[in-house]
This record gives sequence, C-alpha cells and structure tokens, in this order.
Amino acid sequence: MTTTFVQTPSTADLVAARRPGHSLPRDLYCGQQAFKDDLEQIWYREWLFAGPSAAMPKTGSYITMQVGEYPVILTRGSDGRIRAFHNVCRHRGQRLCAKASGTGAKLVCPYHQWTYDLDGKLLYARDMGEGFDPSKYGLKSVHCIDLAGMVFICLAKVPPAINELAANVTRYVLPSGLADAKVAHVSRIVEKGNWKLVMENNRECYHCGGSHPSLCRTYSDDPLMTVMEGPNAASPEILDHWARCDAANLPSRFVNAPDMQWRMARVPLMDNQESFTMSGKAAVRQRMGTIPWNDAGSLMFYHFPSSWNHFLPDHAIVFRILPISPTETEVTTHWLVHKDAVEGQDYDLQKLIEVWMNTNDEDRQVVEENQAGILSPAYEPGPYSPTQEAGVIHLIDWYCGVMSARLGALQAAE
Repeated sequence: MTTTFVQTPSTADLVAARRPGHSLPRDLYCGQQAFKDDLEQIWYREWLFAGPSAAMPKTGSYITMQVGEYPVILTRGSDGRIRAFHNVCRHRGQRLCAKASGTGAKLVCPYHQWTYDLDGKLLYARDMGEGFDPSKYGLKSVHCIDLAGMVFICLAKVPPAINELAANVTRYVLPSGLADAKVAHVSRIVEKGNWKLVMENNRECYHCGGSHPSLCRTYSDDPLMTVMEGPNAASPEILDHWARCDAANLPSRFVNAPDMQWRMARVPLMDNQESFTMSGKAAVRQRMGTIPWNDAGSLMFYHFPSSWNHFLPDHAIVFRILPISPTETEVTTHWLVHKDAVEGQDYDLQKLIEVWMNTNDEDRQVVEENQAGILSPAYEPGPYSPTQEAGVIHLIDWYCGVMSARLGALQAAE
C-alpha cells in the first residue's frame, strides 16, 4: 500500500494564490505557520503604534505591550523623553513589569531586584562579584518615536523609513493637542479573530448600518463619506469641509502612503454634528488643542498593521491592535481629553465613551462570527465590493505585497 503525502501550501504559496479583489485563503486567517510568518515579516519589522504619550504623563510612567514573543516596556524619563526597551531583565530574563501600566522612579526586577534607570542603564545588581561591569548589562533598547503625542515602536534592528509618516502625522495631529491631553478612559478587549479580520472590519462601513446603531447616529455609512482618491478628489460635502478647514489652516485634505499603509483625512460628521456621542453634541466642554470649531469633524488616521484613530474637536480616540494567536487579537482603546478637563464638571465619562464602547463590542461580535465561519472547511474567498470595501482591498493588497516581497527574498536567499 502506498501512502500519499499532501504538502501543506506555504504562506508564500497562499499569498500568490490570492485572487485580486477577494478575501484571503483560509489558512492566512487561521494557520499557525501564516501567523508565525506575519509576526516575523510584518509585526517584528514595521513601525507599530504603542500608545498615546498621555498614557505616560510624568517621569517614571510606563506602559507595556506584548508583540508576539516580545514583551516591551515604554517609560518616560526624567528628561521627558519616552523610550522603549525589551521588558526583559539582563540578569536571568525575568519580565520587569507585568502590569499594563504604572509608575515607578526606577525599573526594578521583581526577581532579584536588579535596578535600572529610566534610560535603561543598570544602576544596582547585588553581590555580582569583582570584575562585574554594570555598563554591559543595560536594558536592550527598542526603536521609539513620539509623533505629536502618538508613540510608535519598531523591533527591527534597522527600522523602515518613517520620515514621510512622521511629517504628516505631526502636521495633521498637532492641532489636536495630544501633548496637552490626558487619558480619560482605557478599554482592553480580546477579539477571537485573526488580526487581519480585526483590521478588515475597521476598514469598511459596509456592515455599519446593520451592526452599529450608536455610531451611525453621527458617522455616515455612505462610502462617499469615507472613500477619497486624493486631496481634490472626494464627495462635494467633503471638498466643502476641506475648503473650510483650509481657510482656518487646519490640515484636513486626504494624504496617504503610496502603498496605502497609512492615510489621513478630516471628514465631517453627519448633519454638522459635533462628536461621537448619542446626542451628537460635544462630550467635553473644553476643545482639544487649537481646533477652531465644535463641528470640525473627525480626523481619521489609520496605519497598518496596528492602528486606527479618530481626532475630534472635543476628544480623541486612539486604537491599538496586537496579535495574540492565529485567532486572537487584543484591541486597546484610549479616550483622550484636554488635560484640564475635569470629569463630572467638563465631561460625563459615560457619555464620552458609550458610542465606542458599544461599537467595539459590536465589532468584536462581528469579527468573532467572521472567524468562526472562516474556520469551516467550507469557506472559500469571496469578492470585495469595490465601492463599499475599497479600504479592505487597500489592506489586503498591502499585506500581500509586503508578504510576497519579503518571503520571496527569503526563498531567494536559501
């Protein structure tokens, strides 16, 4: 009797087999090898949104994040600078900080109390003997940059160029005054879906009318309100909004990376409403930064693979996703308000967060049902709507382009 072995297609094969304008083959959404390749070729090599600088408001404030196999800690030093390090003690590898956030004058390993300064320098290591050189055992740094209050990290030894993104984020986000903001609320949820499904779901509003009753009070699910092709190519309503913003020197017109890895544009809310609230009115009395009107709409900014964001006149909402497993993704949301805004006086927290708390949970349910269907052997890739799902096409084209190039380079080198 002869046994026939069927070779499982590689990630490169699956990417190459993808039909343009269609969703991905099944294993790219749930396969262990594809997940490993995603981590190594994208998550360990691209700039990732880590969080708002407002989450580290003072010397010693820190946040942590888990990027695949890499635990990372970010902290604000006594010089005000935010730095990132591998969250691993140089003694025997203990994770330095287990909490999602906190504050400490120093970074102290809980195992044997090796103590590091906020710039990563080893300050104290008890009983290490003669000849021990603490200068050789500082924390390993991670590339880190603060762009107008949005902090990005990159795990690669040599990170990709960030100049164009940095210039545009700084110019567009600066009027929102993130450096003068504070965190009003943080939400962390785990969605039982692949990270690409989480991002796909965000990149279209084809599902909004049927899934997001709270959001659709103020945010239009008409694709003409979010699909644009350039700084002078959009619906008349958006073009009028941009002209108004131009007159106030408020950067708003569509700008994007050539491969659509990121894009920014400010769009009006429906019927000149002011904010993502159930009433459509501003949730916070004090406006953010230098935005001149309550009805300036939302500056929308996404960056593959890890973030989408909304900057409104009264508050900002920034989102970070991190892959946990082939079918699990962590979504962290920060609501930011002016640093002088007082809860209970200048804003009601429930009114501030309820629309996106509802929306996040609704998206979780959508993604989890999407993943459950894809796990079926009966799943096969279906076509995207070129009008309703143009943003999803951008994501999948970017993903396949990056993976094809990088996996192809690996194969060529073997």
